[in-house]
Amino acid sequence: MQRRTLVTCGLPYANGPAHIGHLRTYIPADLFVRSLRKQGKDTTFVCGSDAHGTPIVINAEELGVTPAELVQKYHDHFDETFKSLNIIFDKFGNTESDTNHNRTTEIVNTLIAKGYVFSQSIELAYCPTCDRFLPDRYVEGVCPDCGAVARGDECDQGCGKHLEPGEILEPLCKICKSKAEYRVQEHFFFKLSEFKGFLSDYLDKLGGTSNARNYAKGWVEGELHDWCITRNLEWGVRFPGHENLVVYVWVDAPIGYISFTEEWADEHGADWKKYWMNPGGDTDIIHFIGGDIIYHHCIFWPALLKGAGYTLPRAVVASGMVKIGDKTFSKSRGYVVWVNDDYLDKGFHPDLLRYYLASYTSHTKELNFSWKVFQEKVNNELVGTLGNFVYRTLLFAHKNFGTVPDGDIDSEVVEKIGAAKDAVTLAFNEYEFKRGIDAAMNLAAFGNVYFQSNEPWQLIKTDAPGAGKVVRNCIQIVKALAVLFEPVMPVTASAAWAQVGMGAGLDGASYDEATVAVEVGQPIPKPAMLFAKIEDTTIQEMEEILEKRVREATKKKHVTFEEFSELDIRIGTIVSAEPIKKSKKLLKLLVDLGENRDRQIVAGIAETHNPDDLVGRQVVVLANMQPAKLFGVESRGMILAGGSDSGGAILLVPEREVPAGTSVA
Repeated sequence: MQRRTLVTCGLPYANGPAHIGHLRTYIPADLFVRSLRKQGKDTTFVCGSDAHGTPIVINAEELGVTPAELVQKYHDHFDETFKSLNIIFDKFGNTESDTNHNRTTEIVNTLIAKGYVFSQSIELAYCPTCDRFLPDRYVEGVCPDCGAVARGDECDQGCGKHLEPGEILEPLCKICKSKAEYRVQEHFFFKLSEFKGFLSDYLDKLGGTSNARNYAKGWVEGELHDWCITRNLEWGVRFPGHENLVVYVWVDAPIGYISFTEEWADEHGADWKKYWMNPGGDTDIIHFIGGDIIYHHCIFWPALLKGAGYTLPRAVVASGMVKIGDKTFSKSRGYVVWVNDDYLDKGFHPDLLRYYLASYTSHTKELNFSWKVFQEKVNNELVGTLGNFVYRTLLFAHKNFGTVPDGDIDSEVVEKIGAAKDAVTLAFNEYEFKRGIDAAMNLAAFGNVYFQSNEPWQLIKTDAPGAGKVVRNCIQIVKALAVLFEPVMPVTASAAWAQVGMGAGLDGASYDEATVAVEVGQPIPKPAMLFAKIEDTTIQEMEEILEKRVREATKKKHVTFEEFSELDIRIGTIVSAEPIKKSKKLLKLLVDLGENRDRQIVAGIAETHNPDDLVGRQVVVLANMQPAKLFGVESRGMILAGGSDSGGAILLVPEREVPAGTSVA
């Protein structure tokens, strides 16, 4: 029996519009699915909106709408955007559906019955001002591991560690900005620590990309902590028997993969259990995800599935991160390109973006989106190589023959097409999309050379049959290119397919169709250019939009002189400096600020400054910074520093030595 393949994508969060960073996952996944189907494989493709979690509740409160209204708005947005980009899911669901609520409840109850869930009274951040326990995203504080500013569930600005409720130091309420305190409440935990041995063996066999596998192994080799799987929210899937708690979003969100499959199966008369309740069966489950959610998909998710008796994923394919114009992707700083506002609504063809994101670099490497590079790839590769070959071939054929002329297909052409087909298939199956696209583009380059070197425009004057033979060979290459590029650029490839006189149905054509000889006498309609050159003025306009967004995002709030006067900035002399145990970034400094005793300050400069070199140096210190504890070490001030492009700290120092404690006015 043929194996089934179920491909999923990490769920887009229904809390804001689509940006190019999202597409690093969805476009390659759609390409992969189309490629599998071209190999005749039984493939189902599911995804859906992630409808729960604290950020949605916070955003809904700020906008004065219900979480359900906010989720529906962005669910529809992503559904329409994906379709506009020809990312076609068999089912695009929503984790707020009854199916997902029911499936999540069933799985949680199964884990409880098997003894994998336990209750524990823990300390949680509580805001006395708001009179409420604070879910993770309602809390901000200090990471207990690296000392960076962090949100309640993750050290997003520092070491990237997942944080359990109650772990964050110096908690602040993000709603009213007041200091929070810790109070005891009962919550429920998943015994992740019991799956350490299983996960070690599982990861050794896990397919997909090495970045996912290796990152997860690093965590499993350390200590696995049990996961708190309940939260204090009214929005979400209720934890069984506790109306004041919902399950953590990273429980019900991946369960969405199962519930979406259920809904698809109900709509198509299939049995979802053959996919998800068939461990060791004939289904390959492959997850496409962003590199920032590897931990959840390679550690927590397989452990949960194992505990509940469900089918385990065969592969996890994790993408590299995205930069915008060589700058770290950041919506808050303006380094973002919105899929609709900046691309589709500006009239750019969806296939161009699909091509760029899939062919720019290896799937696991960092991808930079630059409007200038986008222009160069379109003009040089799509217009200059692929589009040029297709158009010159078909225009010559249309003008001089009107149909596919007679003539044998050269063995060299058959060999080149066959080699390209094999290379594309293998590369895509190995998630090396750039390598596969390069192989297809090399075939187009070969076609250009073949056309140019055989000079059919000269042959037609003295040897019409000879010219016809050249043209038929070139048309065969065009047909093969349409087949090979269809997973990458479905609309444009279908246009080329039609211009060869094949009509519709390219999406149903297998890779083997590339080597099937094009029929003699098949009409060749007048062709149109597949791609249009992108002009400098267009790119300049797009770059100006991005630059304006960055300028607006980085505008600083004006402060009054009175506000500035409240800052106690002084020159201090470093008396001693030493590393802080278990921290790679922090140093403990004693600084003479002209007081009765030296001031202890923790500074994140260990990676750029040798402690011995700091002693005796003068630095600029914010002396009335609120005290904080970092790695258990109290800090009573802040060393002021700038940042370089390479990420290193640049200490601010006085022009000449001055007495310790000198005020900066």
